[in-house]
This record gives sequence, C-alpha cells and structure tokens, in this order.
Amino acid sequence: MLKTPAECTTMADVRVEIDRLDGALMKLLAERWGYIDRAAEIKRPLKLKADIPARVAEVRENVRRHASEFGLDPDFYERLWAQLIDHAIAHERQLLGEADG
Repeated sequence: MLKTPAECTTMADVRVEIDRLDGALMKLLAERWGYIDRAAEIKRPLKLKADIPARVAEVRENVRRHASEFGLDPDFYERLWAQLIDHAIAHERQLLGEADG
C-alpha cells in the first residue's frame, strides 16, 4: 500500500499516503507528549521550572537544522515548533503547580 510520491498516479493515491503520514505524525506527537509528562515528573523533585530557556533555544535550533537538512522551510517549522513548545511549557506549568506567566 505504501507508495512514494512518484508512484502516486491519482489524487486518491496521494490522499491515502497523506492520511497515512498524518496518522504516523500524530502517533509520534503522542509519544513526544509522553516525554513532556515525564519531564514534569523529573523536574518536580529537582525544583526545575517548566520553562528552561536554554533548552527551548536548543530545541528551536535543532528544528531549524533538521528542516534545512530535509529541504524544508526552517522559519515555518520553527514557528510550528514554537507552538508545540509553548503548549508543552503551559502543560508542565500546570503539572508543576507554577503560577501563570
């Protein structure tokens, strides 16, 4: 069933593959989210904050580098990851009982 883009001859083929990839991406995002929860568990006894700016910068730099390596727009994917990061930090803050802000 898996087809490369070049092997797709109809829009139905393309849509099947995009839907397959979207499912795979959601599975990976769910796996990533599990690590966000675990990070909060580890941070609590260490008294670490949800937002660690040096780590945020590192993740954003990694995203830009990976995007470039795959021929993707680094600016777009950094913005997309910024939303993921912000959502994760808000979730960790809630888990850690940090005040908003």
